[in-house]
Amino acid sequence: MGLRYKAREYAMQMLFQWEMSKKDPQKLKYQFWKGASAADLTYVFANELFEGTAKQVKELDTLIEQHCDTWKFERIPATDLAILRMGIYELRANTAPRRTVFNEAVELAKKFSSEESARYVNGILHAVSKVVKKP
Repeated sequence: MGLRYKAREYAMQMLFQWEMSKKDPQKLKYQFWKGASAADLTYVFANELFEGTAKQVKELDTLIEQHCDTWKFERIPATDLAILRMGIYELRANTAPRRTVFNEAVELAKKFSSEESARYVNGILHAVSKVVKKP
């Protein structure tokens, strides 16, 4: 498992916790890292993903809502929502090749959610990628 994949995993976990607790992102991040350890590059990238996604959550949710044709936004499981938000943030921020963003989001969905969620996440990310504008 690569350092960037592990960073995505940590960022997704922070985003999930944030969604569930609605805590201040900085406090949540501090608490998260009290219980987790990572290589410096992993720590930095995970924080970048978490903070960037949290700052853009309203825009990201709008994009998700516009492309979740067969599912109501309110019914998207928190795990899948965290993965989608982060994936779309990455597409917009151009942190990695699109294929990498898709593949790693799908792997996170398989690991933390289900095969069905993995297909759903992949479909939404592909749909959003056609209209997403990079900052």
